[in-house]
Amino acid sequence: MKFEFATANRIIFGPRRFGEIGEIAASFGRRAFVVTGRRALSESGVVQRLKHILADKGIEFLQFNISGEPDVTNVDQGAAKARNWGCDLVIALGGGSAIDTGKAIAGLLTNGGSVLDYMEVVGRGQPLTKPSAPLIAVPTTAGTGSEVTRNAVLKYPKSQVKASIRSPYLLPQVALVDPKLTYSLPPEITASTGLDALTQLIEPYTSKRA
Repeated sequence: MKFEFATANRIIFGPRRFGEIGEIAASFGRRAFVVTGRRALSESGVVQRLKHILADKGIEFLQFNISGEPDVTNVDQGAAKARNWGCDLVIALGGGSAIDTGKAIAGLLTNGGSVLDYMEVVGRGQPLTKPSAPLIAVPTTAGTGSEVTRNAVLKYPKSQVKASIRSPYLLPQVALVDPKLTYSLPPEITASTGLDALTQLIEPYTSKRA
């Protein structure tokens, strides 16, 4: 038997370990570009808590919100903002959409160009040649496991399809998994993210285009 297993460089798991993110982030830089969803985490106070934790370590904070599933425009806009602001690390806080967006932005920061330069199927499919900017992935749903995979799945609205960027360089430097972060989610989001993970396993098994 032969196989290869690649995952995040470091996985930190446990209740209340979110409080360690300031020290972790400080080991990578001083200007954090924080990718998150539009409402739920701000309303629950998680984003504000993150801001205070980072401020205690002298880390500046620029928030970038996405709504719904990420697409190529989100990534290109986010990468431009992060580059112009001079960020030196990315924190992706949320579900699979936020984390996939953060991974793609981190890759563009060091490799340049547009996300379509590197996307499969709908793009040019070029490989990433440089390690991504440091990325800390903080999942808040029990969903797709994007914090430990080496691809980012994005929508391409022109053709109404989803496609991926794939590279070992997209693996987060740190996956910080604190199960307490899932407690504030509405029940319907908890259910839908769990079913999303299940569906992503069923789809490739049954699809004729797998």
